[in-house]
Parts: sequence; C-alpha cells; structure tokens
Amino acid sequence: MAEKNLEQMKEAVAEIREKMAAAAREAGRDPAAVQLCAACKTRTAQTVAESAALPIDVFGENHVQELCANFDAGAYCGKPSHFIGHLQTNKIKKVLGRASLIQSVDSEHLLNAIEKEAAKAGIVQDVLLEVNIGGEESKTGVAPEALWPLLDAAAAQEHIRVKGLMAIPPVNDDDTRNRRYLAEVYKLFVQAGERGYSNVSMETLSMGMSGDFENAIREGATLVRIGTAIYGERDYSKK
Repeated sequence: MAEKNLEQMKEAVAEIREKMAAAAREAGRDPAAVQLCAACKTRTAQTVAESAALPIDVFGENHVQELCANFDAGAYCGKPSHFIGHLQTNKIKKVLGRASLIQSVDSEHLLNAIEKEAAKAGIVQDVLLEVNIGGEESKTGVAPEALWPLLDAAAAQEHIRVKGLMAIPPVNDDDTRNRRYLAEVYKLFVQAGERGYSNVSMETLSMGMSGDFENAIREGATLVRIGTAIYGERDYSKK
C-alpha cells in the first residue's frame, strides 16, 4: 500500500471515524469524547496540510525536526500539534511553543528539563506521562509501579501540567490480551486522577493505533494515534 492521495485519505478518515464512533457507542460512551490524532511521521508538509481539511482533531509528530518543519510551514492549518515520540532534552526548546501537548514524558530527568525550559520561556507546558504497560525493552515509558514517583515529581513542578497518560501496548493478535493491557492503562489513569493534585487532571488517555484503536476506545481511550491507516505506508527513502 503506497502513500494515499487526498481522496483516499478522505475515505480512510471517514471509515476510521465510523469505527471510532461504533466502538464508543458499544462501550456506552459519547463518540465526541474521543479525539483522532493523525500520526504524520515522514509525511510532507503538503500531505499534512491536505489532511488538515479532513475531520482530524490533532496532529502527532515523532521527530522534532518534522514538528518544526510542518509547524513553521503552517501545515497543521491551525489545528493542535502534539509531540508523541521520544524527546531528547537538548531538543525541548524547539518543541515548546510548537507542541500544545508533549505525550511522551517518561522520566524525572526529562520532566525536570521541560520544567527548566518552560520556566525560561514563561509558559506552562501540558504533558502526558508515558507508561510502558508491557514492560518491553524496545519501548520507552515508565513501568506501571514507577508511574507514582513520576507523577509525584510532576505535581511538584510549577511550569508543567499533567493532562493524562499515554501508552503503546505490546503488539499481539490476541484480542483478549490486547484489551487486558489497555484496561490496565485505564485503571492507572483513573487511579492517577484520584490523587487530587492541583496541576494534574486526567483528561487525556492516549492509547490505540491503526491496529487496535477500536479496542482502545472500548477500554477508555480519549485519543487514538493513527498514521498508516490514514496516510498509507511510510516511504522512509524520503528522509
């Protein structure tokens, strides 16, 4: 499957939206409570700008360079952009002001660095804390038991607001297992909200991608991150 043209993207987004709404209704939820984040890794600014006319709520970028290029080119057409990849501390300055939400905070070291740069910039940065729910070495995120000290540390910062959690469950074809991981993340999401910190509001639960977004919605996701199903296969030769 090659990269899609505008008409193909339009059809894909309409189909995704239908599936999102059906999954939400199945779970007794309001379809409007779930946002669609287009993961636009490796896409050109032109492709991103074309897709911005579709019913996509936010754009998610994995790489700082691509976030900067697309943001500065106006490719998001006024829609919010989130940073969803692994963030290096030396690139935080470039992300502040461009990403309305950093979804991938996975250590106190990164948390402290964001606090420092946000203080210098005189802003309050919204973040999600990333949980490695499957304990996979290949993935970033804190172990579930390490979420609580990270949340405590985040709650102590003046220039950071925690808006929720993000997770990427292990890829597997077992529907029951997949949903169990997603349900575990939702449980952490609820528990984190019960801690009562003034600058922590569990509003966004970012989980679910092209392969499991319907299950994620059934298990409580408020935002799903979808790339390939919208844009087609990535062409890494362009980068």
